[in-house]
Amino acid sequence: MEELIAKKYIKALNAGSDLATMQTVSDVFSVLAESFTDDKFVSIIANPHVNASDKSAILLDAVKSAESEEINNLIKLLVENKRINIIPAIASELKKDIAKSTKTYEGIIYSDSDIDAKVVTELSAGLNNKFNSTITLTFVKNDFNGIKVEVVGLGIEINFSKDRIDSQMIEHIIKAI
Repeated sequence: MEELIAKKYIKALNAGSDLATMQTVSDVFSVLAESFTDDKFVSIIANPHVNASDKSAILLDAVKSAESEEINNLIKLLVENKRINIIPAIASELKKDIAKSTKTYEGIIYSDSDIDAKVVTELSAGLNNKFNSTITLTFVKNDFNGIKVEVVGLGIEINFSKDRIDSQMIEHIIKAI
């Protein structure tokens, strides 16, 4: 639900802004979104006893360095409409929107075994060619038994599970007999 509301605000921002402005707004909202991981900040912002003007002052002070009238107006509008809680969703949707505009995406490779940086670069280059985009992959070691490549912005998930391959080989052998 928050994503849908965030998209409406972003659509309004996009109507009168260029890509550089949108990137600035995205950077500012990403920093603001990080503030929502701090329990003290959330308790102040969510507190019904703190009036809207104080909440607005706190948020406007946090974005003062950006010196952007668009950002200030958006913050004021969010406070006025009691939608401060969607700031993390706005930050996320702004990143997705800019990634789509610039065709630049970030992805993650999961595996239980180490993967050489050269292989990560080759996988990235292959995906770049396949999807006509710039995709930067990062390796994360976890307990996935195989290799899994995930690019959320494009909706791509590719995985090669050792367990699945083993079971498919057994099924194929059984069918052959």
